[in-house]
Amino acid sequence: MHTDYVKWWSPRLGRPMEILVYGHAGTPILAFPSSQGRFYEWRDFGMVGALHHQLTHGQNQLFCIDAVDGESFYNRSVPPYVRIKRHQQYEQYVLAEVLPFIYDRATSDFIIATGASFGAYHALNLVCKQPWSFGKLISMSGAYDIRSFMDGFYDENVYFSNPVDYMPNMHDHGTLEALRHTHLILTAGEHDPCRGANDHMSHVLHSKGVGHHYERVDGFGHDWPWWQDQICRHL
Repeated sequence: MHTDYVKWWSPRLGRPMEILVYGHAGTPILAFPSSQGRFYEWRDFGMVGALHHQLTHGQNQLFCIDAVDGESFYNRSVPPYVRIKRHQQYEQYVLAEVLPFIYDRATSDFIIATGASFGAYHALNLVCKQPWSFGKLISMSGAYDIRSFMDGFYDENVYFSNPVDYMPNMHDHGTLEALRHTHLILTAGEHDPCRGANDHMSHVLHSKGVGHHYERVDGFGHDWPWWQDQICRHL
């Protein structure tokens, strides 16, 4: 399998960021790591192996990016305002640096955004706000309310980073139409601790007339063996 390790200095984050790219051609997949995970997480937990056929046969290219959750949501050593601003810098890194990198490297501009657990939050949040940049979302066992990380702090920065808040009030026709033309998939296990969050997110999408597929799988569903199966099923 063709594999590349890429590292560059991010001007938006003021630090180096790393990416692993698997595959030589095909529809690009942008994979976010789970809570405080790293760019090599999908390799270490079997997700790359689960996609071996697609990646070696040129059906997909997988772009595994790093996160800064430890500097944003999970950084209790700084005030909540600093946490949410760091998260916004990360969003700009993905949109202004990672997406152009994918466009330059991939053979298709139809980007699939995906992630599991907290990675699913990152994927869904960006797709909801920038649906014209993505063709498909595969959100696995996500939780979409970030207020628990804010210690009671709330402002417009938190609001516009919280899909369960801004999506019910979304009235921009262009954004909603773009979302309606994006293939959206949510998955959670029947006994997944994030099942309720996915039930609610599905309800919010329905209320805005945004069609999507929501699959609840048997069992616990919140672990890598389930996510390996889900990513293969829904590509």
